[in-house]
Amino acid sequence: MSSVPVIPQARGLRHTGPVTVAVVSGPTAVGKGTVVGALLRSHPEIVVSRSVTTRPPRPTERDGIDYDFITPEQFDKLVDGEGLLEWATVHNSHRYGTPRGPVERAVADNRTVVLEIDLQGARQVRETYPQATQIFLAPPSWEELVHRLIGRGTETPEQQKQRLETAKVELANADEFDAVVVNDTVDHAVAHLVELLSL
Repeated sequence: MSSVPVIPQARGLRHTGPVTVAVVSGPTAVGKGTVVGALLRSHPEIVVSRSVTTRPPRPTERDGIDYDFITPEQFDKLVDGEGLLEWATVHNSHRYGTPRGPVERAVADNRTVVLEIDLQGARQVRETYPQATQIFLAPPSWEELVHRLIGRGTETPEQQKQRLETAKVELANADEFDAVVVNDTVDHAVAHLVELLSL
């Protein structure tokens, strides 16, 4: 049996200055979508970049709202045309990416943009858009992360196992990020994000 990973502690930004693009990343089931959604509801002036993905929607997800669900062929065209700021194959199955155009337009309009992406994508953004502020969303404990993943009931036991193995890698790399926010409660996590983003 594999060991329980170390959970990173909350910490503030390693730099000062305005945040125009913020990457919010973290392991599966940590609540990235929930926290970013709550942030957007409390601060509608920000822009949350909507990712494209080749995976099918979960029962509660809506095309064009939660993600743009596209075919592998459509995804290939975006990659070939350099239409993505970042993209990655996640959990060895489906591809996700951040369309470049909406992010660039929002930045040009002096709006804060939030990208909700995985570790691979965050690393790409670090290369393609180094001025982005990288924020890692951590669970309060490993047990809570496991509970959240199993509780959402959208993955098979084999998929859950694979996602938890990926989560261990992601948690081990939290030090790559400019700040860490612990999602013990959505309200607390949002308050910490608001502080980090100076909203």
